Amino acid sequence: MRYAIIESGGKQYRAVEGGTMDVDRLAVETGKKFDLENILLMADGDEVMVGTPTVSGILVKATVLAHVKGPKVISFKYRPKKRIRVKGGHRHQYTRLMVDFIGRPDEERKVEKAPKSVEKAEKKEAAAAAVERAPKAAKPAAKPAAAKAGKAPVKKTATTKAPSTTKKAATTKKTTKK
Repeated sequence: MRYAIIESGGKQYRAVEGGTMDVDRLAVETGKKFDLENILLMADGDEVMVGTPTVSGILVKATVLAHVKGPKVISFKYRPKKRIRVKGGHRHQYTRLMVDFIGRPDEERKVEKAPKSVEKAEKKEAAAAAVERAPKAAKPAAKPAAAKAGKAPVKKTATTKAPSTTKKAATTKKTTKK
């Protein structure tokens, strides 16, 4: 399996040939192909090429799959006894890339399939993205527990309580003799 360590947006990422990765948002349209330039390391089996600081003559070709949002992060500032409560949130913007090719520009070879664990992660990401994009429909009303079990529902009737006798009403007046 061939992989490379690349730099994008001041961060380092491991790019596996045939796999996907999320990098900070790039100004490239969805579906476009482009080359990543800052390759810090490239490994192919036992052969490892380390750059000083970058490896020259190596290309990483990628395709933009989508622009996605990261998980929601909530910040909450709280000062007790001073009535200070400040709530804020943020969702980071990412670009999902599919790594098509890692190697020399003149090299022609067939890309191997990504390992199954990477494929499973990609399927989960795609399913999560589809759920995020789908319009939210109204939820159906919840069924009573009796209906779920296959029994006829039991109607609840209102009951009235008899007035309770309080301690004050129940006590009797005692007379004392002199």
